Amino acid sequence: MARQPVRRARTNGTKSEAKSATRSATKGATKSTAESTTRGTAKRPANTAAKSPAKSSKKGRARSPARRTAKSRSAAETGTRSATSGPSDRVLQELHLRMARIRKFEEAAGGLMEDGKIPGALHLYVGQEAVASGIMQHLSDEDQITSTHRGHGHLIAKGGAFPEMFAELFGKASGYCKGKGGSMHISNMSLGMLGANGIVGGGPPIAMGAAFSNKFRGTDRVAVCFFGDGASNEGSFHEAANMASLYKLPCIFVCENNGYGEYTAQENHQAIRDVADRAAGYGMPGVVVDGMDVMAVYEAAGEAIDRARRGDGPSLLEAKTYRFFDHVGMRGMGLTYRSDEELEAWRRKDALLSFEAMLLDMGVMTKRKLTSFYKKLDEELAAAIQFAEASPFPDPSELLEDVYSVA
Repeated sequence: MARQPVRRARTNGTKSEAKSATRSATKGATKSTAESTTRGTAKRPANTAAKSPAKSSKKGRARSPARRTAKSRSAAETGTRSATSGPSDRVLQELHLRMARIRKFEEAAGGLMEDGKIPGALHLYVGQEAVASGIMQHLSDEDQITSTHRGHGHLIAKGGAFPEMFAELFGKASGYCKGKGGSMHISNMSLGMLGANGIVGGGPPIAMGAAFSNKFRGTDRVAVCFFGDGASNEGSFHEAANMASLYKLPCIFVCENNGYGEYTAQENHQAIRDVADRAAGYGMPGVVVDGMDVMAVYEAAGEAIDRARRGDGPSLLEAKTYRFFDHVGMRGMGLTYRSDEELEAWRRKDALLSFEAMLLDMGVMTKRKLTSFYKKLDEELAAAIQFAEASPFPDPSELLEDVYSVA
């Protein structure tokens, strides 16, 4: 089988270069966004399957990302620029919406955990928002995803609602899983979220199975599997990648490489620098992208997802990113495994703040609109937390419901 080259998205330039590139894309210029490390530059349109934004479901409430069915994908593109001219202002605003909702939710949830109001451990997604947001922009509710122990951001970007999410973290009956899933096992089938997973490497076989079902039933649905650099060492990932490639399944493997497997630096648990190199062993494309640049993720993901929908098989997308908080919670366990200087350097690359600055510079957003947006978002968060706190706990008599299947 021919070896597929690892490609790198050209996204690691200066901020001014990034602003210029995005501004040009929205004015109609076609940009080259990926280059092969072995065969030169592979060009593609700056926009791939852009979607329309969500509408507010409640007056005065910050809107959630739109729920999309498979039939609505083409309709969702109405009103956007042409496929070669880059995403519309509305799509850019929705990408920002997804990222901001993740950031605000995670900061609020982390604070509640530290105050002892949410039981158990939370693995926060702060810092990695660009990855989930850029990818989910291309997906419908019928497309499936599998998540990790750090999965709140994935569900929010897929369209998850704050009230049901907070209720689940509180262990309440009104949560997405009736309080029985909690943080690490939250799921929602109507959104195509097949579940977060407390098992490292637990998601790839599930996503591969969903992709097999999609192909067997003749649909154009895709399955996206999120996992970390540590999970790429697990046999489950390699088995799933091998089968997905063998049968050309519509599966996209997304490695969110934040540099650490819990508290172990990547260089101490892998002999390779790029997880995307492992794609070559399975005859699928491997792409490295700047996970702190939502537009880079959006474009690279769009190509991989379009490829899967065409029936051309799986891809491995590695997003180089970073988590701003510790492995667990906000304060962590007091372990010294990364320096303050390293953390500060990555915080200066904050994907959300950089994207907001870009939108302001382009005139897509204004400071006044941004202030109003965050005010409404804070109000939505407060109402969702109040809902969760007031919700009842599951009745003990329902302990085994939705858990075991009785023959």
